[in-house]
Amino acid sequence: MTIQGHTKTTLTVAIILLSIPIVAVIILLTLDWNRIKPSINAHVSEAIGRPFSIRGDLSLTWKKSPAGQSQSIEGWRSRIPWPYLLAQNIQIGNPPNLNPDLNLQAPNASSNMASIKQLTFAFDPLALVAKKIVIPILYLDTPTIALVRNAQAQNNWTLSKPDKASAWQLELQRIVLTKGRIHLNDALKRAIVTVDIETLNNDSEYGVEWQLHGKLNGEIISGNGRAGAVLALQQQTTPFPIMAYLRQGETVISVVGSVTRPTDLAAIDMRLALSGLSMARLYALTGIILPETPPFATEGHLLGTLGPKGSWSYQKFRGKVGSSDINGDLNFLLKEPRPLLSGSIVSESLLFSDLAPIIGIDSASSKITRGVPAIQPSDKILPIETFKTERWTSIDADIKFSANNIIRKEALAINKLTTKLHLQDGVLTLLPLNFELAGGSLSSDITLDGSARTGKNAIQAEMKIKARHLKLKQMFPNLQELNASLGEVNGDASLSAVGNSVASLLGASNGEVKALINQGTISKLLLEEIGLNIGSVVFTTLTGDKQVKLNCLAADFDVRNGLMQTKRFVVDTDEATLEINGSINLKQEQLDLSIKPKSKGVRVISLRAPIYVHGNFQHPSVNVDKGVMAMRAGGALALATLTPFAALIPLISTGQKQDSECATLLAEVNRKPVAPAPGKTKK
Repeated sequence: MTIQGHTKTTLTVAIILLSIPIVAVIILLTLDWNRIKPSINAHVSEAIGRPFSIRGDLSLTWKKSPAGQSQSIEGWRSRIPWPYLLAQNIQIGNPPNLNPDLNLQAPNASSNMASIKQLTFAFDPLALVAKKIVIPILYLDTPTIALVRNAQAQNNWTLSKPDKASAWQLELQRIVLTKGRIHLNDALKRAIVTVDIETLNNDSEYGVEWQLHGKLNGEIISGNGRAGAVLALQQQTTPFPIMAYLRQGETVISVVGSVTRPTDLAAIDMRLALSGLSMARLYALTGIILPETPPFATEGHLLGTLGPKGSWSYQKFRGKVGSSDINGDLNFLLKEPRPLLSGSIVSESLLFSDLAPIIGIDSASSKITRGVPAIQPSDKILPIETFKTERWTSIDADIKFSANNIIRKEALAINKLTTKLHLQDGVLTLLPLNFELAGGSLSSDITLDGSARTGKNAIQAEMKIKARHLKLKQMFPNLQELNASLGEVNGDASLSAVGNSVASLLGASNGEVKALINQGTISKLLLEEIGLNIGSVVFTTLTGDKQVKLNCLAADFDVRNGLMQTKRFVVDTDEATLEINGSINLKQEQLDLSIKPKSKGVRVISLRAPIYVHGNFQHPSVNVDKGVMAMRAGGALALATLTPFAALIPLISTGQKQDSECATLLAEVNRKPVAPAPGKTKK
């Protein structure tokens, strides 16, 4: 072959090779892409496991590479145009295995998971050589998305994974949303929620704003907020701004901050403010169990990540619960088998009545304010509001709480409260619950098993109480007659029960309550005022308070199925002896006590007849055989006998030697009280 022939052949091959991409480009430019829509629809439907269709026009154009891409590409590659694909009226259906009969119904609900008015994106043509589909920006115009989860936890947002891994890789870097709508129908969360999205054109920080309305857990929820215009999916070092406000009833949550990796909800950095009628109402929005409280408001720094092992931290929060201040740090850790809430809360100034809603002893108006029916009967004192134990097994908790100053309307001063709350697998413990009061301490170990092992909403409870060194004159500072008293109060009790409220637990309690008093001193005027001798009240008022020697006090209560029966209750002084017999029915809230005073020595008027205390806790009746004036004395005695601190077994002690009669009496009851296992009756 001649040189001329070789040259002609070479030229022909070169022309053919150069013509291939030119022809390909001409075909791509002139191809009617609508003709291949059926093939595209079929392949995409198979890949995502649900119906997919492009019902509008499908076209492709060639333009300069997207902004931000040409700077990262050097040389001749930056001059190559990129293909831009535009598809209109895209419909994505629900997976075939989703049972529509189990779905919640919502306005504008349809059989499709999503519809998109227009979808536009460019892709890197050179990356196709490496079997990579690189899409820098995906534009979604007026998307409508319907997310559904039924009662069997089936949902339509989880894409099925192909049986065989694809050789192709998809890299979607950013998403830009314009006006759109998102529906959520969730049977598990009892949620029917709609979010409407609008584009912001003149906001330097946020690109879209949204409005939310619907129902969550059967209650109306609403909200609004703003977010960034561009959602980065690959290079996520730039914070994605978020501002949100949610309201359900009187519960309000607001956040302002950013998410650095929005696809993983990681690196969340926000200011979080919470407020509402009761912290317990936050459960519907957060899934976190919190106690019933008065109205509250807090604000703090929220940091965290979301995922199978995500964690949240509410740092340096401050706020108000009722009239009490609180501050502290809380951590929430997602783990198996239950999430864990831990941290510490401190109150510098705690109003004692703000603790009342926790056990349901707040007033009827307070219950109505925090959204709880005021079901407490007018003739009952012990609270019947039930504990919501069905939620106790959904979370574990380890919280330290302390109050450095406690304010009470009553005269009794409580200086400090400390406790450690531990909740695990439905068992709540307060070990210990300590109060510093009246110059001494009141310590309790409380265990409440709400794991439903006994029955639905039933609590197995165990309680041990210990009072030490409570000063009488600090316990009753308004009683001037106690100014010269040197006595101390000490006591012990051990009880167990099964119930679902304070009233039902005490009404089914079993155990023992014991009292010990050895020698000390107490105000003579107080003894006279509670009925030992009425005439001497006048005499002592004129001559001043004198000390009466207390030889001993011994009390022994046996508690069976809520009935407190006196086994032995005797108060002995140099001037009188009180013998108390009878019972206190905690279930019926009834009193049946007889108090027989025996005066020692010559008195102006001697009161030796028994005093009978009957009736309910709300309106006790006192009957005395010695005239009208003795009624006042008996009433004072009944009040003194029924005071909570008397029930905690008063003990006045100076360490002096007691006489043999008192030693025998004290020995009879000087044994640590015990209680049977919850649900068991004391033998």
